[in-house]
Amino acid sequence: MRKLRNVLYVTNPQSYLSRDGENVVITVENTILARVPIHNLEGIVCFGFMGASPGLMALCCERDVGMSFVSLYGKFLARVGGGVSGNVLLRKKQYVLSDDEEGAAKIAEWIILGKLANCRSVLLRFSRDHAEMVSADFQKNLVRITEGIEQLRESQLTLNELRGMEGMLSRHYFSVFDDLILSREGDFSFECRSRRPPLNRVNALLSFVYMLIAADCASALESVGLDPQVGFLHRVRPGRPGLALDLMEEFRPYLGDRFVLSLINNRMVTVKDFVVQENGAVFLTDDGRRKILQEWQKRKSEEVMHGYLEEKVALGLLPYAQAMLLARYLRGDIDGYPPFIMR
Repeated sequence: MRKLRNVLYVTNPQSYLSRDGENVVITVENTILARVPIHNLEGIVCFGFMGASPGLMALCCERDVGMSFVSLYGKFLARVGGGVSGNVLLRKKQYVLSDDEEGAAKIAEWIILGKLANCRSVLLRFSRDHAEMVSADFQKNLVRITEGIEQLRESQLTLNELRGMEGMLSRHYFSVFDDLILSREGDFSFECRSRRPPLNRVNALLSFVYMLIAADCASALESVGLDPQVGFLHRVRPGRPGLALDLMEEFRPYLGDRFVLSLINNRMVTVKDFVVQENGAVFLTDDGRRKILQEWQKRKSEEVMHGYLEEKVALGLLPYAQAMLLARYLRGDIDGYPPFIMR
C-alpha cells in the first residue's frame, strides 16, 4: 500500500515557490519562510499564488508530487503534472468504456450506490446517537433513500436515469442535513446545497472540503495510470476532471460531510472564519482555511477498516485504494468495481 505523506498547503497569496536541490522553498518578499524536502510530500496546493519556478514544477513532475493551483476561495484553477504513467492499454480501455453508454452506466451505478449507501450511513449514525432529535421528516427521507438504493440495485437504468435518480436522492439527503447540525444558534443553518458561489457558511465549508477531496482523487487516479479527465458518471467536458469527480462521489458523505459536521458541532469554526461578499457569496478567511487544513491533515492520518480489502487504511489513502480497484476492474482482474462503503 502506498505510504501516506503530507500535502503542503500554501495559503499566503504572496508566497513564491522555488527549488533548492531536493527541497521546496517558500519565499515571501525575498524572505524564506519554509524549506520542505520533496520526499516528504504527497502534493502541493497553492491558494492565490504569486507563482512557482519552472525548476520546482519539474521537480514535482519527477517525484510524482502533484501541484495544484486554486483561487483564494478554493476554486480549482490548474494542475501541474508530468508524463502520463501506467499501461497505455489501461487508458485505452478507460476511453472505450467512457464512450460506451452501457459500460459507463454500469460503473456509474456502482459509484452512485456507494455514495447513497454512505449518505444513508451518515443519517443512520445520527439517528442512533441522537434518537431524541430525529423528526418524522428525517425518518421519511431516510426511508426514501433506502428505497431508492433498493430500486437502483434491482433496475438497469441508463446514464441519464441514473443521474436523475442520484440527484433526487441527494436532495432528500440534503433536505435533512440541517438536522445533523447540533448548534441551534443559526450561525450554521443549512437550507439547501448552493455552489458557485456558496451562499452560507455550511456550503462554504462543503465546497472547500470537496475541493480538497477532488484534488486527492485526481492524484490517486494519475498514480495508477488513469486519466482524471475522462469519467463515466461525469461526462467529458474541457477543463473538468470527470473521473476525479466520479471517484469523489463515494467520499463526499464519509470524508467530506462528516468532517464538516465535526468542525461545526465541535465548534472548531466560528463566524469569524468566514467573509460575506456583496453578492451574498460566503467564503472562508485566510485564518479559517489554515484552521481547516490543519484539521484535515490530522483527519487523513486516521485509519479505517476497508471492507473489500479487509485491512486498515489511512483515510488519506482511501482515494488511492479506490483508484487501484477501479484500475483492476478496467483491466479485467475483478468482476466489478467495489465502492468504498463506511461501516
